[in-house]
Amino acid sequence: MISYCTPVKIAESPFKIQYKDRVMFMGSCFADHIGNKMSAYRFRVHINPFGILYNPLSVSSACRRMLNPEPFIADDLFLHEGLYHSFAHHGRFSDVSAELCLNGINESLSHAAEQLRTLSYLAITFGTANVYRLKKNGSVVANCHKLPASGFVCDPLTVDSIISEWSDLLHELWRINPSLKIIFTVSPIRHRKDGAHPNQISKATLLLAEQALTEQYPGQVLYFPAYEIMMDELRDYRFYAEDMIHPSSQAVDYIWERFGDTCMDRETYSFMKEVDLINKNLNHKPFHPEKEYYKQFLMQTLLKIRQLRSKNPYICLSKEEEEVEKQLKNF
Repeated sequence: MISYCTPVKIAESPFKIQYKDRVMFMGSCFADHIGNKMSAYRFRVHINPFGILYNPLSVSSACRRMLNPEPFIADDLFLHEGLYHSFAHHGRFSDVSAELCLNGINESLSHAAEQLRTLSYLAITFGTANVYRLKKNGSVVANCHKLPASGFVCDPLTVDSIISEWSDLLHELWRINPSLKIIFTVSPIRHRKDGAHPNQISKATLLLAEQALTEQYPGQVLYFPAYEIMMDELRDYRFYAEDMIHPSSQAVDYIWERFGDTCMDRETYSFMKEVDLINKNLNHKPFHPEKEYYKQFLMQTLLKIRQLRSKNPYICLSKEEEEVEKQLKNF
């Protein structure tokens, strides 16, 4: 716990994530941060298959597309400043080639749709309640891709509209995956371009909607207070990046620890400590990789990986095991 702070009390989670579970993170860049932490600890995790999404309607639209994975086609793309973009996706899918853009989009969609049916947990992070619609047809966009602001209209969502959309979606998700658990969070990253007060109204709308959904589906939906931890426990600017908006790496690490304390059990933490030691070995860069001592180091690392995988085969270290074996064969 950080000294001299206002601690956020977090209720006991009704469920605990284990290495056998499949987890998908969707939503704002904060979903990327926590999802990448889980990936680094070798959990079976899938992160933002549509790229970073900020508003509840774009996230729900992506989920519905995964439920009914109809491939995107060329007509779903548009060309702007030499790149093909999709209004349903983040810019990381944009490409100079329409074919390459669609290939990336549809490969991700196909994989995510398959994963969705066997997920244990779906973690959703909303960033803003403000939705941008195309003026020409009223459709919601997940990303404006730096098009002129004159082509869009901002449409703030209401608490009731978010609850209605997501209550309906949750029932659809549970129809195809009855054991799926949902973890809601609100991103602690402020949308300052909307203005300080409008940002607070937006966050309040998200908080009220997620609270209502959590109360509506006890035991199936959990709210994790990432926003509150950042605002209260970490409100000093030393916990922010240089832009004074995004959390610093220290803040992300801290919130990740609180997430783990809430959503993981002791056995999982024990495995995570072993994974951490193996990760340090894998990240080691020797000054003299041709020396015998490094061969011994690789053999010890390989032994640790095999021992850990024998205790828990769900830990994602198979590729790393193959890589170490390959290095040993090259000696």
